[in-house]
Amino acid sequence: MLASGLLLAALLACLTVMILLSVWRQRKLWGKLPPGPTPLPFIGNYLQLNTEQMYDSLMKIRDRYGPVFTIHLGPRRIVVLCGQEAVKEALVDQAEDFSGRGEQATFDWLFKGYGVAFSTWERARPLRRFAISTLRDFGVGKRGIEERIQEEAGFLIEAFRDTRGAFIDPTFFLSRTVSNVISSIVFGDRFDYEDKEFLSLLRMMLGSFQFTATPTGQLYEMFYSVMKHLPGPQQQAFKELEGLRDFIAKKVERNQRTLDPNSPRDFIDSFLIRMQEEKKDPKSEFHMKNLVLTTLNLFFAGTETVSTTMRYGFLLLMKHPDVEAKVHEEIDRVIGRNRQPKFEDRAKMPYTEAVIHEIQRFTDMIPMGLARRVTRDTKFRDFLLPKGTEVFPMLGSVLKDPKFFSKPREFYPQHFLDEKGQFKKSDAFMPFSVGKRYCLGEGLARMELFLFFTTIMQNFRFRSQQAPQDIDVSPKHVGFATIPRTYTMSFVPR
Repeated sequence: MLASGLLLAALLACLTVMILLSVWRQRKLWGKLPPGPTPLPFIGNYLQLNTEQMYDSLMKIRDRYGPVFTIHLGPRRIVVLCGQEAVKEALVDQAEDFSGRGEQATFDWLFKGYGVAFSTWERARPLRRFAISTLRDFGVGKRGIEERIQEEAGFLIEAFRDTRGAFIDPTFFLSRTVSNVISSIVFGDRFDYEDKEFLSLLRMMLGSFQFTATPTGQLYEMFYSVMKHLPGPQQQAFKELEGLRDFIAKKVERNQRTLDPNSPRDFIDSFLIRMQEEKKDPKSEFHMKNLVLTTLNLFFAGTETVSTTMRYGFLLLMKHPDVEAKVHEEIDRVIGRNRQPKFEDRAKMPYTEAVIHEIQRFTDMIPMGLARRVTRDTKFRDFLLPKGTEVFPMLGSVLKDPKFFSKPREFYPQHFLDEKGQFKKSDAFMPFSVGKRYCLGEGLARMELFLFFTTIMQNFRFRSQQAPQDIDVSPKHVGFATIPRTYTMSFVPR
């Protein structure tokens, strides 16, 4: 009896020592991380954060701890980078170290580490290289895609004319148009604007995208291990993501049945051909799961970010009719009203270019950036970030960095104009992120924004039901994404 008691005591003592050693090692490692508020078990720094204003909450913590700090979103430990200097230093100067992908819990529920956007760098690298090359093959960055955008802009102009100046919510007018450009690349065809399945897909994308910006979406980012099993808005977001995945899977099945390896019609065909070429390679990333989810990545990102930016941009121009009038004057002077705008026109249109850049800066579409992860133990400034540490490169803090923008909280196109009125680039303009995991659709998005904005404004004036001073341009939600307020407007022919 005594022997067994001594054995139990010895085992408990060993276990206690092991736990203490583990805690000591962990605290020693934590001591090399950037400073931050002390977390509580499981809930982390939840009590110091406002899920309705997550970005502002993190900026308040930055004010206390500096541009590089550690925060705990529930059990998730995050290193947060604020301002142009810190973000550039990490994502550009130490690009390889910061090339991993952190979590985005809502999307990770579906993607689970597959596809080009939410996967590790090892998986994403060949998929990105293939996607960039294939997008180029189908005209991105060339005259072919410009003509496709111009054609779609023409359909949009007719749709706006058909409203006959009535006040409308422009949301789905814009998302249909923008989505058709990327659809023509990934699916080989556009959708009819009245196609019910198409409208259903757009609602699914908008719904899941908006969920990530809501307070519940931010709460889910912290406590997804529990909340994914509970009822709530997150379950609707899951259904929407599943619906989108199932639609892509059906498109893939159709392409498989009609595939001609010598004549690819779209991105899906090109991926299927690559799958055949590498089917004997057990390490190949070209398989069915990556095909479906990479296609969904392109379809989703190629629809929601540009259309939401444009929707926010219209609101800003109604708030600032003087800016709208100056853009109209430049369009009339450089392009006139008898031909469609061309992408090359932007070189002669510094004010319009500055306005589009300022819309992107002010709207700040992905304010916290897509989370990164360090791929190895990484020395950053005076800190040591252990391999696997998640990192938030706060793109919003770069786009609002007062060192680069004199009026960071205001809509002020002069941020991108020099004293002679010529367009001026800024090192802090990074709405598409930077480094190895910058948005691979950046070139397409830039062309779309210029051609859609100028074509619409060539044909219409914007009218609100409110006086400019009464228009609220503050966002409806700010979380993973920035979501503008719902509004109606009238497109008045010029």
